[in-house]
Amino acid sequence: MQTFINLAQILLAVTLIVLVLLQAKGNSASAFFNREAATTYRTRRGIERTILQATIVIAVLFCLLSLINNILPRFI
Repeated sequence: MQTFINLAQILLAVTLIVLVLLQAKGNSASAFFNREAATTYRTRRGIERTILQATIVIAVLFCLLSLINNILPRFI
């Protein structure tokens, strides 16, 4: 059981790293210095929104598995 959780955590960590790296590059600090409102305030659409939602889901799963991984040995 512990081996499965460790492997799942590694897989989720790698997936989370890839998803974060795939995020749009336009959200840098230089966007705040630009005076155009369209570049500062915009909505995410299409694949950008899907990647954001997937990143959130994977991050939550990773946190839950981390908690389970720390709590489970106390009960066994």
